[in-house]
Amino acid sequence: MKFETILSTLALASVVLLSSCSEDENIDVNLPPTVNTTTPTDNATNVERSGNISVTFTNEMDASTINTTTFVVKQGTTVVPGVVTYSGKIATFKPTNALAAGTTYTVLITTGAKDLAGNPIPAEKKWSFTTKNASVNQAIVNLKTSENYVILAKTAINNSPTSKITGDLGLSPAATSYITGFSLTDFTGYATSAQITGQVFAADMVTPTSGNLTTAVEDMILAYTDAAGRPTPDFLNLGTGNLGGKTLTPGLYKFTSSVTLPTNVTISGGAADVWIFQISGDLGMSANVNITLAGGAQAKNIFWQVAGEATFGAKSHFEGILLSWTGITFQTGATFKGRALAGTAVILDANTVIGPN
Repeated sequence: MKFETILSTLALASVVLLSSCSEDENIDVNLPPTVNTTTPTDNATNVERSGNISVTFTNEMDASTINTTTFVVKQGTTVVPGVVTYSGKIATFKPTNALAAGTTYTVLITTGAKDLAGNPIPAEKKWSFTTKNASVNQAIVNLKTSENYVILAKTAINNSPTSKITGDLGLSPAATSYITGFSLTDFTGYATSAQITGQVFAADMVTPTSGNLTTAVEDMILAYTDAAGRPTPDFLNLGTGNLGGKTLTPGLYKFTSSVTLPTNVTISGGAADVWIFQISGDLGMSANVNITLAGGAQAKNIFWQVAGEATFGAKSHFEGILLSWTGITFQTGATFKGRALAGTAVILDANTVIGPN
């Protein structure tokens, strides 16, 4: 009997314990949602300018109530444009453009944010953070003698007529026969074409052409290495590699994946400002998309270091110095202002190419 009494007592205790847990769970469910954590934290400094802003709630939220009306980012009294997403108790604000340097921003989660039971947060959540200062303006990438060419490649320059190119073309170590589609007229040490306002040089031409091209290719590689090795980026993986619709201010941009330009992009800054884009993957620009320069920005000060391939869609317009470790392809009717410097081939198709300012 004594043993049975003990078992009965234990069973009763278990029932009481389970009942207590059940009551606690009911209480938790009925608690209104609150903001548990924020990124960046309140009063954080030196915040990455290309980073997202996020909050984690204590409850599962009604996604329809998590939007740019209830999740607001301001710089002073100015609302920062962006996109809000929600998943797994986490709401994320992705700014349309990179945040300004050395600037304080305020974030507000309003009481319009509700959980799945319809409970709003009991009071608005407000906090601030300050972005990191801009780095000292980047020095230009010194192209040295590779700057003498609007197109410079190592393995081939192939053209589907008719293109219109202003500036000199160089190919090394490949020979003249790997420059196609221009109907070249040979002279001593260079060639010409009706499609080119300038001259064409290849490694098998007489001295000093061959030696000049060897040096130019070496300088191209040095310039690529310089651009790729610049430290301390101002922007890391801005837009997760999607630059469409963005206005790009001066600085060093680093991407650990490919970069796409699916819609128009503006590069804005002064005539002496420098932009360097370090891209570990490919660079792709969609058809009919344009890069526009604003505020005096110059193509000669914009450097695109691309570890993969660079491809520009039909009738697109691109600006800057292209330093591609592999190939560069301009699709039908694309236009380009800058220099196309490629570790393999440059492919053209009825394009207009001019040198930078």
